[in-house]
Amino acid sequence: MSGGASLRKDASPGDGAPFGRVLVANRGEIALRIIRACHDLGMTAIAVYSDVDRDAAHVQAADAAYRIGPGAAGESYLNIERIVAVAREAKADAIHPGYGFLSERAAFAAAVESAGLAFVGPGSATIARLGDKLAARRLARDVGVAVVPGTLEPIPVNSPDEVPGIIEAAEGIGFPLLVKAAAGGGGRGIRRVERAVDLPAALAAGSGEARAAFGDGSVYIEREIRPARHVEVQLLGDRARTVVAIGERDCSTQRRHQKLVEEAPAPGLSDELRRDLLSAATRLGQAAELENAATAEFLLDPSGAFWFLEVNTRLQVEHGVTELVSGLDIVREQFLLAAGRPLSAEARAAAEAAARPGRHAIEVRLAAEDPLGFTPAPGRVGRWTPPGGPGIRVDDGIRPGDRVTADYDPLFAKILAVGESREIALERLTTALDATVITGLQSTLPFHRWLLRDAAFRSGDLSTELVAERWDPIAADERGRALAKAAAIAAAAVAGAGPQGARAATPRWPELDPGPTPGWTATAHEEAVDRWPT
Repeated sequence: MSGGASLRKDASPGDGAPFGRVLVANRGEIALRIIRACHDLGMTAIAVYSDVDRDAAHVQAADAAYRIGPGAAGESYLNIERIVAVAREAKADAIHPGYGFLSERAAFAAAVESAGLAFVGPGSATIARLGDKLAARRLARDVGVAVVPGTLEPIPVNSPDEVPGIIEAAEGIGFPLLVKAAAGGGGRGIRRVERAVDLPAALAAGSGEARAAFGDGSVYIEREIRPARHVEVQLLGDRARTVVAIGERDCSTQRRHQKLVEEAPAPGLSDELRRDLLSAATRLGQAAELENAATAEFLLDPSGAFWFLEVNTRLQVEHGVTELVSGLDIVREQFLLAAGRPLSAEARAAAEAAARPGRHAIEVRLAAEDPLGFTPAPGRVGRWTPPGGPGIRVDDGIRPGDRVTADYDPLFAKILAVGESREIALERLTTALDATVITGLQSTLPFHRWLLRDAAFRSGDLSTELVAERWDPIAADERGRALAKAAAIAAAAVAGAGPQGARAATPRWPELDPGPTPGWTATAHEEAVDRWPT
């Protein structure tokens, strides 16, 4: 497709549409999610794509699409100048950044604003203020929200003469502790330190990784809260400085500080604790003069105390679970708020009901990763059969034949379930994952099937350590092999009893390593009988 080629005739803006033309500065499932919201509001959706995404699903779904560069993200989806130029060329009124890529770059928001376009998210000043985690920690302290004990100013990493003072401060905070990047997130720049002697090296390593990832090597230290739960609050704010909390989510199921599963509301919270958490997050949003959508993140310790971590000034990957519980379309609200509209009646009603939610939703992230070590495993999609049924939602960005490349995040779909209780949502999601088929590449689907049957997870005994302590991929793979082999034999027997009386050949079993390494490469869905040709 050539740059700017229209995929279908642009629709006229609907009555009351916040914008006429919106450029979606992202790709994959989140780009599709935003494009659908544009169409729901009667707005024209404009996609951008790199060379490897030329025929991607989000490109086909948009009203027009423009090439922005080669496959490398730095030359395409992270190219601020090119994206803003395309927005001008496409006569866009607004840009929605989605999540990831440029969504929390104050420089991008400022460039959009300078071009006279609306940025669908918090403004550049807010992103800059809250994107600095140390500034956010100081803000939380100033409004009476407890922060994780630690430093409130950057550590002078390149000053050897400061080392004794740094060690003294660290001992006052208490070991073990974490070295963390002051800018950015996603687990980059984090180092766990158990002894004072290891701190200087951890600071240098964390700072180097942060500088490479975010262009800013500033780091700080904070006490490690362990065991802990990771709980976050969805915020919305308008230009009148009205800020509301729509509800909280539990994001404790992680590996290496990367979220795997999210649910709303957080299991096991008392009404009082939930109200306190929502109130604290709202105070933070008001103090930051928040406009649009953001998320305040906290750690919850075993005593029930919560500690402020950071604010993400963007739409979250897991926004869907809050939508399913609250009934609110958060992306739609983002567009209305970006156009200067006040908080809608629906948003205010959702905030009023947030302290006593009447439904429960759970989301799993499917990624093209080897479940053994959660390492990227690019590949071409064979079959993709997402689940359906009551209470099931699928946000995906792939089709059979698509290639999940190593150029970008390997997330390709999110599967969500909602019910009147956590138990109902769990059962629906378990059934949905068992019915899901993804072939041609490795995926995290086997992990999620195991997790939903794990006793600790099902009981709501959640912590950021659950996966590290309980996930046994070798045992899970052995179970998967046994199920797949039994299914293949059963299928052969059924085929042999057909009307022709000819018995089908026994399906061939792929060669697998005889050692302890799981055979995930054989299949990402081992129960799929048609993977084993005769």
